[in-house]
Amino acid sequence: MFPCGQTRREAIWEMGGGFAGLALLSLLEADRFFPSQARGAPPLSPGPKRHFPSKVKSVIFLMMNGAPSQVDTFDPKPLLQKYAGQPLPADMKYINSGGRKVGFLTPSFRPFRPGGKSGLPISDYFPRVRQHADKLAVLRSCHTDSHAHGSALVAMNTGSVFVGKPSLGAWCVYGLGTENNNLPGYVVLMDKRGGPISGQPNYGSGYLSAQFQGTLFRPGLEPIPDLAGPSGVSRGELRKQLDLLGQLNQEHMQSRPGGSELASRAASYELAFRMQAKAPEAVDLSQETTRTKEMYGLEKQPTDEFGRNCLIARRLVERGVRFIQLYSGGGHLEDTWDAHTSIEKNHGLHALEVDQPIAALLTDLDQRGLLDQTLVIWGGEFGRMPFSEGKGEPGRNHNPYGFSMWLAGGGVKGGQAYGATDELGFQAVEKKVHLHDLHATFLHAMGLDHERLTYFHGGRDDRLTDVYGRVVKDIFS
Repeated sequence: MFPCGQTRREAIWEMGGGFAGLALLSLLEADRFFPSQARGAPPLSPGPKRHFPSKVKSVIFLMMNGAPSQVDTFDPKPLLQKYAGQPLPADMKYINSGGRKVGFLTPSFRPFRPGGKSGLPISDYFPRVRQHADKLAVLRSCHTDSHAHGSALVAMNTGSVFVGKPSLGAWCVYGLGTENNNLPGYVVLMDKRGGPISGQPNYGSGYLSAQFQGTLFRPGLEPIPDLAGPSGVSRGELRKQLDLLGQLNQEHMQSRPGGSELASRAASYELAFRMQAKAPEAVDLSQETTRTKEMYGLEKQPTDEFGRNCLIARRLVERGVRFIQLYSGGGHLEDTWDAHTSIEKNHGLHALEVDQPIAALLTDLDQRGLLDQTLVIWGGEFGRMPFSEGKGEPGRNHNPYGFSMWLAGGGVKGGQAYGATDELGFQAVEKKVHLHDLHATFLHAMGLDHERLTYFHGGRDDRLTDVYGRVVKDIFS
């Protein structure tokens, strides 16, 4: 007799019945007895579904693709000047250099100066942003899980180094919906030099419905290509075609329950139809004053492209778009912030492209009363090392162990630096902020609890922050 009260014969009989049950399940599955797809949690209906009050309605994520150097931008390290040209300390010999050369400790390439009443130090790569120092909360103790661009970009955008997870923007639209049904809830503005090297997973919806993925707006004078309908076909005729297509799709979905792909595709057709009437106006910068366009650096180089995207971002915020991501740098290596060859040459170019437009965006949002309801995020996928790549080679290698990002608007208490890297700027040592902490903080600013914003997938309630994440509450007023 077993402790459970069964005889040995009964236990063996039930075990055999269990194995037979497995075979039965297989046969029933082959005979299409079960639904063809497991059904996850239904998407939330459009409209705010905040877990707690928040004034924030939109996010603008300024993604510096390729990873800026924290010790040359927002995290001054005077000891790098003192020990310039010396080898790494013995306790730093364990670093993962990604197979690249490890050179000597290298000081900041441009000086840091205090900005605003707070005196927050910001380098000369960002003199115009420095004028907004009292709006910025600089997180100096960020760290992440990968030193490779592709996986680190995916992680910064989705919370995981593995592709297939919903992006931050998709989670925001899933949780809060959109306030403008004639425009996408999530817009991505790319750099003309290309997109992130890991591609669509950076702005995809993963296992969420496809209606939550990012919509690409192209750089240049035509951000939304092929938006106009076919020539010779009126909007009334297009409406009739979509109505017929919608009826056929509905009949198809009723006979095949459980899938979301077709419903999402039908919703995208409807959105495209509405965008034909409303989107051209949203990206028509001819409506802006000459003074505004000059403030953003339009119609001059090298600020025209990023300035144009920043101005479009402000217009999208005004029209209720929930999440807008702007990329600076595209493709790979020197076309991005990936400064292996020369910090001064690389950051000198890319910072000049974005400094004026970012400062203009902060000014414009503030003057229009939009900054408190817009969370502005600046950063890359990781940082860079405090040493050069080699003797006489003034570039820096990847550094996931400690880097800086900053936030502005959205209830953020400006003029402060939170956390710290070590005295050389190598790794986060004080008030460390992991990637999941960043995402938890971003969602918190929007009134979303990262532990409650979930979607049933893979047998569990999955979320952006996986199984951990801490909100950095000290940066909020």
